[in-house]
Amino acid sequence: MELESDHKRCLDSLVWAIKQLEGHLELTQLEKTAELIIQTMTGPWRYFHTPEHIFEVGGSVDPIEVLAALFHDLVYVQVDQGVNLNISSYIAPLVKEERGQLVIRDESELPKDKMFNIVAAVFGFSPGQGLSPMAGQNEFLSAVIAAKSLEKFLEPGTIAKIAACIEATIPFRPKSPSGLSASDILYQRLIAANQQFNFGWTDAEIRAIVRQSVRLANRDVENFAAISSAHFLDNTWNLLPETNHELLNSNSYTVRGYRISLQKMEGFMNFLKPELVFQQFDGEPDDQTYQNLIEQTRRNIEVAKLYLGIKLITIAILEALSCRIGRDIPVSTMMGELPAKGIKVAALENFLPDIPLAYQPENPLESEVLELLSKGRNRDSSYDLKNSPVATFIIESIGFTEIRYLLNRSKEFFKGAISPEEFLADCNQEVIDKLTDGVLKLFESRKVALRG
Repeated sequence: MELESDHKRCLDSLVWAIKQLEGHLELTQLEKTAELIIQTMTGPWRYFHTPEHIFEVGGSVDPIEVLAALFHDLVYVQVDQGVNLNISSYIAPLVKEERGQLVIRDESELPKDKMFNIVAAVFGFSPGQGLSPMAGQNEFLSAVIAAKSLEKFLEPGTIAKIAACIEATIPFRPKSPSGLSASDILYQRLIAANQQFNFGWTDAEIRAIVRQSVRLANRDVENFAAISSAHFLDNTWNLLPETNHELLNSNSYTVRGYRISLQKMEGFMNFLKPELVFQQFDGEPDDQTYQNLIEQTRRNIEVAKLYLGIKLITIAILEALSCRIGRDIPVSTMMGELPAKGIKVAALENFLPDIPLAYQPENPLESEVLELLSKGRNRDSSYDLKNSPVATFIIESIGFTEIRYLLNRSKEFFKGAISPEEFLADCNQEVIDKLTDGVLKLFESRKVALRG
């Protein structure tokens, strides 16, 4: 039912946008295009980059932005573990795989294809170039599919504008060595493309296209500036299973697998600079709005870094304890299964003692993170609780001042620089004893239940 609803919404968006742009309508072909988009966006690994995401990013005002959003995440190699079969026919004549990397075919191999040439010009890509998932590969191939899907309905200049919007969604790009932003460089490419393909744009029109692309790109990442840090973390948690498919098996993923997912996200948050998240060009957005976006992003990243650091320490302790009984132990073995409707399950937190808060938070950031751990994010996910009772128990026992030291030691343990027992010896022994006792009581409760 939801699939049918998404298909109808996608088809309605395609029809509306093409009508607004005075394009040529072929309803039968557009139905196939809508089906292609929705089938791809509802692939088995899609958890965040879903139909709902493309509808949100596109908005409902500008037809160019609506169309660009529908196509902008079609190719997501890291999530889909390759290129979805339904869309591969669009790009197979244009790219090939060499030693595990996608490469644009050499000029002698490429068909004469104006749509491909337009997209390549907008992206600044050339024949024979290797593609990277971290440098526009997914966006480029998505834009190629958009261009090929829409060429029967829209003028080449209109398709170039859609490609420009998709190009702008390549995330987290620093300024060039000469000080140009990604939007500045896109502006220069559009000037060149305008001359190459005789689009007839004025400079004012080219600037308007870049502003349009900035609006779309900023909506694509607007979660980073969410007013509620709990909402920001909800979407962060939805990203985790897209790159660690093990998490979709809610009661069988391993302690190590969950830790690796957290570790990747914690590393990303520590790498990311708030200034790289949102774009600005020619007054879009205005300076005050832009600064507000940057500052809210900075705050959310700081919350996420501390929150994820504490979660990493928690899973490090459980991983070190799990090494005493085997390798690749499921999280549910150490902590209990996730709650299910109508089924009462024992969980590790049920066997941990209530303790007074030993160390009060020293600043608003610590207070907010403690509340997120104890009360939880806004929503449960299918593979994790929204609150973190074991992490709360640890932080209430040791306080925030120990976090940096234990996080560094956790990472040494993850790298194999210290053994599980050496790591546990560095932790607060009263906490380790209580956690160990809690796991043993969890095991005992299973023994009792098994006996009936």
